Amino acid sequence: MKKLLAPFLDPAFARFLLVGVVNTLVGSGVMFGLYNLAGCGYWFSSAMNYVAGSVVSYALNKRFTFRRRGGGARQALRFALNIAACYAAAYGAARPLARLLLAGAPERVRENVAMLFGMCIFTALNYLGQRLLVFRADEPRGEA
Repeated sequence: MKKLLAPFLDPAFARFLLVGVVNTLVGSGVMFGLYNLAGCGYWFSSAMNYVAGSVVSYALNKRFTFRRRGGGARQALRFALNIAACYAAAYGAARPLARLLLAGAPERVRENVAMLFGMCIFTALNYLGQRLLVFRADEPRGEA
C-alpha cells in the first residue's frame, strides 16, 4: 500500500496541486459557464475545461512541478495524449457513476456532480501520467 501511495507523498505532488489550483479556477469557470450559462453540452463543456488549462498546465508543470528541460515535440505530444486519455477515462467513468449514485436527481444535478467527479478522477490520473510518462525522471532536470 505504501508503494502505491508513494508518488502522491513527494514534493512534486504538492507543486502539481498548486498548479492545479490555477488550472481548476480557469477551467472550471469555462466548463460550468459553458454548461450552465451558454447551454452547451456535457462533453463540449468538460472538454473546453481541459483545452483552456492545458497550455498553462504544460508550461507550469514542466518547469515548476517536475523541473524538466528539453523534451520538445515528443514531450508535448505525450502531454497531449496523456490529457486526452485521462479526460476520456475520468469523464467516461464519472457520468455513469453520478447517474448510479444520484438516480432520482434531476439530470442537470447529476451532470454537474459528474463533472465534479470527473475533475477529481482526472487529477489523480493526470498526475500519474505526467509524472511517469510525460515528464519522466530520465529527462534533463531544470534548476530548482
